[in-house]
Amino acid sequence: MSNTTTAKARTPLHEDWAVVVLGFLIIFISFFYLVPAPAYGWKDGASLRDTVLTGANLGAILVQFVFVFAVGLLGAWLTGKSLRAFVKVFPVIAVLTILALVIAGNSGIKGLGLEAVIFSLSIGLLVSNTLDLPEWFRSALTAEMFVKIGLVLLGTSVIFTDILKAGSLGLIQALLVVVSVWYFAFWVCRKFKLDDELTMMLSSAVSICGVSAAIATAGAIKGDTKKLSYIISLVLITAIPMMIFMPYIARYFDFPEAVTGAWLGGSIDTTGAVVASGTLVGETALKISTIVKFSQNVLLGLAAFAISVYWTYTNKGKTQDAVKQPTLAVIWERFPKFVLGFLAASLLFTLLSPTVTEAGTVRAGWLPEDQLKSLSASLKSVQLLWFVLAFTSIGLETKFSDLFNAESRKPLYAFLIAQLFNIIVTLIIAFLLFSNT
Repeated sequence: MSNTTTAKARTPLHEDWAVVVLGFLIIFISFFYLVPAPAYGWKDGASLRDTVLTGANLGAILVQFVFVFAVGLLGAWLTGKSLRAFVKVFPVIAVLTILALVIAGNSGIKGLGLEAVIFSLSIGLLVSNTLDLPEWFRSALTAEMFVKIGLVLLGTSVIFTDILKAGSLGLIQALLVVVSVWYFAFWVCRKFKLDDELTMMLSSAVSICGVSAAIATAGAIKGDTKKLSYIISLVLITAIPMMIFMPYIARYFDFPEAVTGAWLGGSIDTTGAVVASGTLVGETALKISTIVKFSQNVLLGLAAFAISVYWTYTNKGKTQDAVKQPTLAVIWERFPKFVLGFLAASLLFTLLSPTVTEAGTVRAGWLPEDQLKSLSASLKSVQLLWFVLAFTSIGLETKFSDLFNAESRKPLYAFLIAQLFNIIVTLIIAFLLFSNT
């Protein structure tokens, strides 16, 4: 064999496929080694010292973060990102995340219903908007990957029968919301005389699934990356107050938990924020909100296909360079693959879990019940850590100053009006579909 033979460069794996691989790697390892679940609960200084800051618990925190760091490093390698940058950035994210987890562990904070994701997001925003973080630092943040890994693991706590029960309603709601909100947002953008690229990206972001929809639309129309970045900033920043206040509004008006979950899942534009807000309400709301959001995610591929058709067969499409011709492959290309990981994890743990037969007897699952409980507890702790890490990263990459300039006012107003319409319409549809669930 010739010594001059050049090895082919490794092709990076798409992030959605990478998170499926990483999620199931975590699940597989957990069958043989349970990553310890640290304790963060405390009431006062004495309990903080005796519970959280003990040698054993600090060791559990270290083991869990080393494990997550190793998985994240593998993810950076699979997706072709800089390993050196990830190694430098992750310790900063980890320290801020631990701080958020400790703050959220206080019994008084828990009594207010505030979760760790809120504090990790707030801490990240505080750092990002008070310090001038270098561009290489921001570019190394992988919030989307962290969220998606957490979502694959979330499937282990959502048994498949729940998806089948609520999935049809979720899909109906998704169709009604996406169609009505998209056309309303499109109409509002036209009234504000926004350009075609902004109109398409903004309408898709508000109506479908936020960041992923904006990215998919930009790819379908070969949109300006600066406009895409602005839309993503709008999505992330407006998701913050929605994530925090909508659960409390639902609690104040005593909305049924299933309705609240459907409302959150159908109106909040980022999957991670949906998960965070669902956790503020309860287990049922978390499951329903995730299922509804996934129902909207499923429509992402169809929406990207429709947008590709529209953009290709109009004068706009003819003026673009090498616009991808609409084919069935476009649907598969835009389809969020991590949803498949969530469903596969759910199916796996449905088979592992005991089930109740029609005769009322309990049929044993594939794993003994005590072993399944330990496995689920470990995975739930790791899943929460991925979400908190993700929101620390989102805070670190978000700048409020991007919203406050003359050029951005019209898109901001259009986005807020469309989002308000989205919140109202989704609540009405959620009551119609989920009030008896």
